[in-house]
Amino acid sequence: MKRRLLWKLCIAVGLGTVSLFAVISWLVTNTEEGMSMLAQEHQQQILDYGAQAERLYLAGDEQALERWLRELQQREHTWAAVVRSQITPLAGSVLTERFTEGFRLGRDVGWKIHLYFKANPIMEVPFAGGDTHFLMILPERMRPGAYWHYTRLLLQIGLPLALLLLLCWFLYRHVVDPLRALQRATEQISSGDFDVQVRASLGGRNDEISALADHFDRMAARTGHVITTLRQLMADLSHELRTPLARIDMAVHSLQQGLQPEASLQRIRREADLMRNLVEDSLALAWLENEHAQLRGETLDLVDLLDTVIDDAAFEFPDRRIVPQLPEEAPLAGSDHRALAQAIENLLRNALRHSPVDGCVRVTLVAQGGGYALAIDDQGPGVPDEHLEAIFQPFFRLPAAANDPDSEGFGIGLALARRQIEATGGQVRAENLPGGGLRVRVSLPHTA
Repeated sequence: MKRRLLWKLCIAVGLGTVSLFAVISWLVTNTEEGMSMLAQEHQQQILDYGAQAERLYLAGDEQALERWLRELQQREHTWAAVVRSQITPLAGSVLTERFTEGFRLGRDVGWKIHLYFKANPIMEVPFAGGDTHFLMILPERMRPGAYWHYTRLLLQIGLPLALLLLLCWFLYRHVVDPLRALQRATEQISSGDFDVQVRASLGGRNDEISALADHFDRMAARTGHVITTLRQLMADLSHELRTPLARIDMAVHSLQQGLQPEASLQRIRREADLMRNLVEDSLALAWLENEHAQLRGETLDLVDLLDTVIDDAAFEFPDRRIVPQLPEEAPLAGSDHRALAQAIENLLRNALRHSPVDGCVRVTLVAQGGGYALAIDDQGPGVPDEHLEAIFQPFFRLPAAANDPDSEGFGIGLALARRQIEATGGQVRAENLPGGGLRVRVSLPHTA
């Protein structure tokens, strides 16, 4: 479902609003009904007045009843009377039992009082027989709903406002809490902690904010990887540059002393070339590592590319033999000519460099699984099994090469070759041959 957060907020606001109206309506109705009823003591007081009037009426002492009514009106500041009703049907009308039983001149004490009428109602207590009644305008002190006006304002304005504020607070927390988690995560990243994860703190939430948290976590992981890689690359590069710089410094010192000027100049030129190649390869590797480049925009003939690389390598290493086993053609789509040529050249030069003089390096290309499999076999000493994967790490060199002051490699060629091949969609790995030597396998998919 798209726009999950929008739907969640709409449902919350919609259901909350409908529920709010329903609750307010129920509260207003029930509160109004409850406040419209006479208090129990007032109901009993009026019934007692009716009973007293009935006793005086049955005693036949009208003067006593008159005095009592006058005193009652003065005491309650209201009107009271005892009346007799005599209903006479006309024109042949007949009074039903329902009418005679329900006929009243005033309100029963158990009835509701209209809170919106200013005038107080007339209350009635019927005497035995039903044709004589005690009537009394409800005294002001007994009128219910004295605080109904304020209660209604509270129910219709105060309560909705409070509930809406509560709903807004929950919605605010629902949206802002994960944003605060993102804020804290950015502060951690700015302080150098790249292991921060936001998505885990959101639980089972599944909406736009959780998707943002997923993207943020991936960004944080990639940023941490980039910065860590760059730091490591800079540290390794600065370490590797110390040796050629020291050699250049020695050669310059020799020139200043007038010692072996030709050899010193050759040394300076050689070390400068090594440093330039090191910097160029390091920059290319950093770009591939950090940008996750996809170099798949060209179509090429792999055989033509290999022929060119083999010819260049044969010229550079005339004292080694290269034995190619290639098909007539190998069209490859979704690749990159420059990156693939440089990667294979690095692999082939590495194989030639570690093969003995007059040694043989075999280059074999076969179609395999909808793509191509390239194998480069040398006759060198091989690589210890525990280092077969490490040789593709930047600036890694085997102990023997690392301790050799005349070694030309910096341990970056194979790492760069792997990144270039992976950028074209391929894979590379190394394995030791049973009879000695190292085989580097390259798998290249055919994406067309």
